[in-house]
Amino acid sequence: MPDFEREQQLLKTYDIVAGVDEVGRGPWAGPVTACAVVLDPDNIPEGLNDSKKLTAKIREYLFQQIVQSADVSIAHVSVTEIDRINILQASLLAMENAVAGLSKPADFVLIDGNKTPKNLNCTSEAIIKGDAKSSSIAAASIVAKVTRDRMMVALSQQFPGYGWETNAGYGTKQHQEGLKALGVTAHHRRSFKPIHNMLYSEN
Repeated sequence: MPDFEREQQLLKTYDIVAGVDEVGRGPWAGPVTACAVVLDPDNIPEGLNDSKKLTAKIREYLFQQIVQSADVSIAHVSVTEIDRINILQASLLAMENAVAGLSKPADFVLIDGNKTPKNLNCTSEAIIKGDAKSSSIAAASIVAKVTRDRMMVALSQQFPGYGWETNAGYGTKQHQEGLKALGVTAHHRRSFKPIHNMLYSEN
């Protein structure tokens, strides 16, 4: 389970330590979403973990706990921007924007993964599998996932047939069948090979 140990070490030197994670790098449709969270050391929700290891019900419950007890900032980067700058750069940009949106600027940021965004106005550290190690990153992963999943459910009501309400835009069988039957929407990532190939073969 993740813990608050790295944050406690850093809080001896820095005033505000945030955890950052993104969700939505792999899907064929929808934005990429990042979240930055500054936990209150005296009020850390119990049960924080990598969002992928939690049920949807527990994620929803923890989402409410995190939003009520922590400083939380969420940022999205659109499909248009993903196609323009590529998914890696879009993920890093979403993280930068999430950090910039915190109510008080962070002094140190713990980032899930092996890369840190270039344009952060503070010190940062990348932690591979950080959402399974750091409570702050785990909290960010939960908020980002719940937020993006809700967005994809809302989009699925406007664009039914792709299964976004359950697959969140990933390339599942239902999504592939929806693409064959209904074609490509404005929310599909044209720079992603399966979508690009579909459009290219149609032309």
